[in-house]
Amino acid sequence: MNKKAIKAWIMYDWANSAYATTVLAAVLPVFYASVAAATLDTDTAASYLAYTHSIGMLCVALLTPLLGTLADLSGRKGDFLRIFAIIGVLATLGFSAVGEGDWLLASALLIISTIGFAGGNTFYDAMLPDLVPVERRDMISSKGYAYGYIGGGLLFAVNMLMIQQPGWFGMSSTLAGTRLAFISVSLWWLLFSIPIFRHAPRRPASPDLPGSWKGYAAVGVRRLRQTFRQMRRFPQLIRMLVAFWFFNDGINTIILMATIYGTSIGIGTADLMLALLLTQFIGFPCTLLLGAWAQRWGAKRVLIFSLSVYICIVILGYFMTQAIHFYMLAGLVGVVQGVSQSTARSMFSNLMPAGRTGEYFGFVNITGKFSSIFGPFVFGYVGQITGSTRWGILSLIFFFVAGIAVLLTVNVQKGMQDATFADEEEGRKGSVGTLLGKVQM
Repeated sequence: MNKKAIKAWIMYDWANSAYATTVLAAVLPVFYASVAAATLDTDTAASYLAYTHSIGMLCVALLTPLLGTLADLSGRKGDFLRIFAIIGVLATLGFSAVGEGDWLLASALLIISTIGFAGGNTFYDAMLPDLVPVERRDMISSKGYAYGYIGGGLLFAVNMLMIQQPGWFGMSSTLAGTRLAFISVSLWWLLFSIPIFRHAPRRPASPDLPGSWKGYAAVGVRRLRQTFRQMRRFPQLIRMLVAFWFFNDGINTIILMATIYGTSIGIGTADLMLALLLTQFIGFPCTLLLGAWAQRWGAKRVLIFSLSVYICIVILGYFMTQAIHFYMLAGLVGVVQGVSQSTARSMFSNLMPAGRTGEYFGFVNITGKFSSIFGPFVFGYVGQITGSTRWGILSLIFFFVAGIAVLLTVNVQKGMQDATFADEEEGRKGSVGTLLGKVQM
């Protein structure tokens, strides 16, 4: 293994988690409502923000499968990651220039930064099998998420001080501190991305590599069609994907709706923000510990354990009444959130043909984004018809139970054999094609 490249890969999670924690989860929603959309009523501002998130993820869903295919063909996942990361950094920096009433500019920047963040992660995830052998992927994947927690958490703690105590940083107001927070996130993201920019692995280019962008697009579309048709050759991958649709939807819904749920039952904003910070720092050691367990006992077992804890979380959430309860549940989320995502990533990488991880992770990305609409919808619908968000949070049990049920049917060893055979078959075809080309010459 290339240790420098692996360290650089782990450090990228440290870099871009600042955007996920400070911008997406904590600061931007408040900034959008109180500054960018200050000229709109509260409900309209909330709706516009939701629509903006949807547009951004739709763009990512449509772009990444094609770009993942092109990255596989060229062997340059690192180059694509660099492009998307810089797009995200510049858009995040742009938030610092948003003024009162500039909701359209803020929405455009959020769409662009979402494309940079989520699009870059597609290529980042697809690098894992290029860097790490099968027996180490669970641990390395967990380290990525763990360092993401600590990196995002450290800067988030500083950003909270920038906003709440702007005078400490030479700022004149909370708004000035918020703008400084956006600048700090963009610089943090760029600075700690430099190692992966320098040490990203490269695979040999495909024999199908075209000579123009037009040719890239044509080959990319053709290979995407092949991916849809050939997916049936990987039944274990399909089962893993279906399980992922369920449990990932449940996890994302908890992430998106936790603060709204806490607010609805009377928990203050300060407690909600501190609980989010608590999740980050608990997530660091627990993701490393459970990642080591996954390497020893298998990713599938640890993933099922983490999803079982999520079932306990939503049940306890139904009975939650005080801020201390929210802190306790935030701690539990910190224990299992990172390892549930990291073990799912490593399992996917083991079940995919190594030469096509870019397009397959792109496929996981697009289907995962589309499937993620159901969790929030079920939460909202159940809460509406029952008149209580408590029943909405309890309804999420379905997604975790269904995910575990499908996950139990996944035969990881059989899936790895299928993926290896597909790679060998692809290699034989490539060798034959090269030989025929030489004969024709």
